[in-house]
This record gives sequence, C-alpha cells and structure tokens, in this order.
Amino acid sequence: MIDTQITRQLVPESQRLSITAELFGTNFPLLLEPAVFNFAGQLAQAYHGGYWAFYLLGNGGFYMAPDTEARFRVACENGYEGALSADALGITVCLYAYSHLSFLNASPFANTFADQYHLLREYLFEHREARAMLRAID
Repeated sequence: MIDTQITRQLVPESQRLSITAELFGTNFPLLLEPAVFNFAGQLAQAYHGGYWAFYLLGNGGFYMAPDTEARFRVACENGYEGALSADALGITVCLYAYSHLSFLNASPFANTFADQYHLLREYLFEHREARAMLRAID
C-alpha cells in the first residue's frame, strides 16, 4: 500500500469563477456558497463575513475557508464546543454544507455534493486539527 499525502492548491483569484462553475455549475453561487456562509454563522458566533480562500485538493476535492489568521470558537448541535483555525472552520462548514446539499433529491448535483463530502473528509485526516473537526461533524 502506498501512502500519499493529498495536496492542496490555492485557487488564484483569476480562476475562482471558472473552477467553481466547472465543479458545481450554478449550484455554487445559488446553493453551496450560501450554505457554507450560513453554517459558518451558525457554528461560529464571531464569524461575520469576510474574504474566503478557495482550495483544490489533489484527490479532486474542493473547499473554501475564511482568509484570516483568526481562530473561531465553535458550538455545534452535537454538543461539541472548541476553537478551530479559519482553515479548519472552512473544512468543517464545507462538510456540513456538502452533507446537507447531498440530500437534495431534486438536484442532479446531489451526488456531486456527496462525492465532495467524501473527498474533503479524506483530506481532513491529514490536517493538524483533524480530531477537533471530526468531533464537530460527528
């Protein structure tokens, strides 16, 4: 068995629209982006908007995270409370959004969101805050 690390690449500003359109079509601005921002506000009371960085993963995954060095206190409905870096918050809320949107049976993109959930969760295990994020999404 070959153990390879999943790479992460920052999406340049000039490619953000084309990459999100390729991955999600109009579902990015209409469904995914609002769901991510909504979950960020629900989980992290101190989150009040801002610029988000976009990342492509070597396994085909995608996530976005607030572009800040701040840490966020999060409180989840499952009882988890703790602090996450902006990157870990982004991964967590993207997982919440992907899971939620994967259950939209009327959407032909439900499978895309389910696939993205699993690709991002696979990357999560390589993150230094994996344990906290797993507790937040459990």
